[in-house]
Amino acid sequence: MEKKTVELVVYGAQQLCPSCVNLPSSKETYEWLEAAIARKYSNQPFTISYVDIYNPPEDTEKREFAERVIEEDMFYPVVLLEGKVVGEGNPKLKTIYAELEKYGYTASE
Repeated sequence: MEKKTVELVVYGAQQLCPSCVNLPSSKETYEWLEAAIARKYSNQPFTISYVDIYNPPEDTEKREFAERVIEEDMFYPVVLLEGKVVGEGNPKLKTIYAELEKYGYTASE
């Protein structure tokens, strides 16, 4: 069975969100997630990108979601997996892994 390459997008900002003071930065969270997912699912491709909510890319979908993060005062980083919010503020690997496994990802031995 051909697996879909799942897309994850981490939305965040340079500055920590006010209620996330003791948490890693959005960029650190993005790097940590990328490493953790690559390690656990080493034989399965995925894409992960980082979007600065105050300086979003031209991509309409990403720009609109970045604006939503700001307008709705979401706790960032906000992690989207195939367009679904799977983590906010302090994303949990367990939740993200469970979502990936719905797409057929299996942990590497």
